[in-house]
Amino acid sequence: MQRTLLLTAALLAVGMTASPAQQAPNDANPLYRAPSTTMGTIVVPPIAGEPFSATAVIELQQTLSDGSVATFHNVNLIGRDSQGRTHGEMRPRMPEAFHGTPPLSEVHIFDPLTRVRTIYEPATHIARLQLVPEPSKTANFSSTSDPLVKVEDLGSTTIDNIDVKGTRRTVTIPGQVNGTGAPLTVVDEFWYSEDLHLNLLLRHSDPRIGVQTVALSDLKREEPAQEFFEVPPGYKIVDMTPPADAPAARGAARSGPQQ
Repeated sequence: MQRTLLLTAALLAVGMTASPAQQAPNDANPLYRAPSTTMGTIVVPPIAGEPFSATAVIELQQTLSDGSVATFHNVNLIGRDSQGRTHGEMRPRMPEAFHGTPPLSEVHIFDPLTRVRTIYEPATHIARLQLVPEPSKTANFSSTSDPLVKVEDLGSTTIDNIDVKGTRRTVTIPGQVNGTGAPLTVVDEFWYSEDLHLNLLLRHSDPRIGVQTVALSDLKREEPAQEFFEVPPGYKIVDMTPPADAPAARGAARSGPQQ
């Protein structure tokens, strides 16, 4: 299937935590490593050699007890440089009536070379640094043999002139384990760029949460500004690496993002 998906901020705008996580490394089809938002920020895999910046536009629609639909949205900036350093923002979800850009709560930066994760908060001017251990290798979960999981190949298309492959994953959760007493169907649809190792569009539908759409717009495949991956001047730097780690590692955490 060939078609073009047009991303517009008017149609795709943020929610809260909802789909499974897009953690690094994420160079597998999202059927196995599904992307997510975490309180409004998208986790970008730290892949070297594929720089980009984009606007992450997220919309969450929830059906209320009276049958009405409440819509929440947000817009964040994300990016990655040629070294694999990543930048993700966190803003509170806002109701549909809100116009403009929600206030910035946190910025998440990760440097895969030093393994240092930095989170800084504009409200407090505090930057928390922590050395992150190498991720453990987890086996991809194959769902083809699970009778409760149905996987569909949606074919290929382009988003902003970038080739993507579509996958729909439908999971039936039995009533005795989902807390409602009745079977539930959760559907995830992904449009994944093997070139960027990133989902450019996803839709997560869960009757317990609602329908969340996450899309990237204004995508620029060029080197972001250096400041995108640095703590702004005037912040207090706090090393959050546990004392059990080697002193040399904590020293690296203190100095990493400031270079």
